[in-house]
Amino acid sequence: MTSPATRQAALASLALAVAVPAAQAQVQAPVLNSVVVTATRTPQAARDVVSDTLTIDADEIARSGAGSITEVLQRQRGIEITRNGGSATNSNVYLRGANSNQVIVLLDGVRIASATSGAAAWNAIPLGAVERIEVVYGPLSTIYGADAIGGVIQIFTKKGQGPLALDAAILAGSYGTRAARAGVSGQAGAFSYALNAGKERADGFSSTLPGLSSYNKDDDGYERKHANGQLAWQVAPGHELTALLMHIDQESDFDSGATVRAWNTQKLDTVALSSRNRLSSAWQMTTQASQARDKSGSFAASASQIDTKQTMYSWQNDIALGPDTLQLLAEYRKEEVEANTAALEHERSTKSLGASYNMKRGDHLLAAAVRNDDSSQYGSKNTGSLGYGYRLSPALRLNASYGSSFRAPTFNELYYPGYGLESNRPEQGRNREIGIRFEQNGTMLGATAYRNKLTDLLLNTTPCPKPGFKNGCAHNVAHATLEGITLSARQQLGSAFTLEASADLQNPRDDSTGKQLQRRAKRHGNVALEYTAGSLRGGAEWQVSGYRFDDAANRNRLGGYGLLNLYAAWYFAPSWSATVRWNNVADKQYEVARLYGTAGSSVYAGLRYGYK
Repeated sequence: MTSPATRQAALASLALAVAVPAAQAQVQAPVLNSVVVTATRTPQAARDVVSDTLTIDADEIARSGAGSITEVLQRQRGIEITRNGGSATNSNVYLRGANSNQVIVLLDGVRIASATSGAAAWNAIPLGAVERIEVVYGPLSTIYGADAIGGVIQIFTKKGQGPLALDAAILAGSYGTRAARAGVSGQAGAFSYALNAGKERADGFSSTLPGLSSYNKDDDGYERKHANGQLAWQVAPGHELTALLMHIDQESDFDSGATVRAWNTQKLDTVALSSRNRLSSAWQMTTQASQARDKSGSFAASASQIDTKQTMYSWQNDIALGPDTLQLLAEYRKEEVEANTAALEHERSTKSLGASYNMKRGDHLLAAAVRNDDSSQYGSKNTGSLGYGYRLSPALRLNASYGSSFRAPTFNELYYPGYGLESNRPEQGRNREIGIRFEQNGTMLGATAYRNKLTDLLLNTTPCPKPGFKNGCAHNVAHATLEGITLSARQQLGSAFTLEASADLQNPRDDSTGKQLQRRAKRHGNVALEYTAGSLRGGAEWQVSGYRFDDAANRNRLGGYGLLNLYAAWYFAPSWSATVRWNNVADKQYEVARLYGTAGSSVYAGLRYGYK
């Protein structure tokens, strides 16, 4: 690591984690029963996963009273959020300093991202449709292909099981926010089902601040409707067919000057059909066909419409070799763009072959993977990864890994008039990391140190190396380093209190200029204290971030901030619960994007039936 502060923090955390077991040797081993899917594309016990992972379950989401996915993610280690205004405006999720288009987002195994921007529409995904979220940190191109430089975030929706169950919720709060949703799930013989629908709207606040050329003091609200579902049929023991669907329709206001009404429309549609077949006691085969559409319109003084479509087919084989698993994978993905900007109307296809091996030998864990992605646009790319874990004791484990990754240039970076160059190449990453984790009887301590070297970074370059681009162009000119250490801790304090904290000490920099990468802080963290007493749960969160810069040249500095949030949940009757959340208690005025508004002190209350 190049940062002395980072090195000192790493040594202090590792020393602390190693010291704890000696002080608690008489305490029994931790209970690690959670299952992680995203790290290896197949269910795996969390204690056997070499990658650095995080799971946000339905219970945590429900009791937090959060109103959006980005609000939930912002509370997690290694994650930063920026928005150009309110919750329905353009949002970015940075994972260990990696940009939004360097992170793959999956919805029940299906990629969701715009082919033109390369990023998922975080501002449009409704939290009411989410059952749980898994985050895998570090490069996963060997498992998922292009764009997994910083990691993968997978959103899971509810699956049907058990008898008929109803689930409904309403929410109201500041800025004219109101939302309602309802769902039904269950199982009848060989069929299972889970269907959910909802509607949200808010009056919002001004997305821009005085000083920005597009400033308009009016409120910028939104309206969102969504419906999603999963249907499954167990054709025979070990053989299941599943259908997935998600539809989101959102309209949101933004600012484009004092006299012009401006709004965006976004329609997201995801469908998938999959078949899971147990061909033998050692062989599980999964095939899937899916399609994700992102239709985005922008209307102000002029209109823009961009529709992107991803069609994907995958064939996955998981073969058990004793305690080990060999996975063989073949995929095909086609990306297409239709737009009123004719130059963007292109398509490309990618054929992929991959293999991975996960081994368990006593206290030793090994994960190895290789993959080839052959694109009609950027050619052939090979990636590989190797991870090793060792249990020093049942409660303490060391991990180390190396992995290569890449990000394909977006259609904007290739074809947008006056900006894109067809000759642009993929960005490439090389990541090394080491981590330690201790978990035992209400105590968890963890530290991960990483260094991800990026080459051929695509940035807006002025002057452009090719003539005819008066405002610069996207070009492979930069080298960057994403390095740092993530510290995390959780402690049960008696029977009533739980204290949880995380800190990220990072140095995301452009090696070509020595500047700090845009809108990423060198220091950020979270502290949360939760109290439980019978049917009542309450908590306080403190979110802190150091200064950032709004531009690549580091001329426009955005000050650091600290936000205090309070929340409470009351389970007052069987299947009934009420929540209240007070965000930004101190009414802190801050910016995560220069001259774009953020919410002040705001309160939200909800009522839910069907929570278990």
